[in-house]
Amino acid sequence: MAELTGTSPAVKIAVYAALSYDIVSAVNSSPQTAELNAQQRAETLMKWVKIAELQIAGFAVLGTLIDKTPWPAVGAALGGGLMWIQYQHAMKSGLQNPGSPTETYQENKNGNHVYSQA
Repeated sequence: MAELTGTSPAVKIAVYAALSYDIVSAVNSSPQTAELNAQQRAETLMKWVKIAELQIAGFAVLGTLIDKTPWPAVGAALGGGLMWIQYQHAMKSGLQNPGSPTETYQENKNGNHVYSQA
């Protein structure tokens, strides 16, 4: 069994999986919030999920090139793939079974859309 040192595959996979989760959370809200607000924000939210996934891929390539092993890409693929599945499920579920949103949207007198936390 490999030791959990800075050079073990387990540590590299865990670091890049955690990095994937951090990237997604930096550019998106949670899958739960996405599900609750899917009626209003599905299109724009998935745009940002795709941007996050591109960032994850970039870090995976960079880490794999620097480390000269596949482990950074394995961790990033695991983390990014799981986040993609969660957001896809959240969008589908939120569009099919809308619940009480956490945000409300209104048009102001200038014709601009404004939202507030519910």
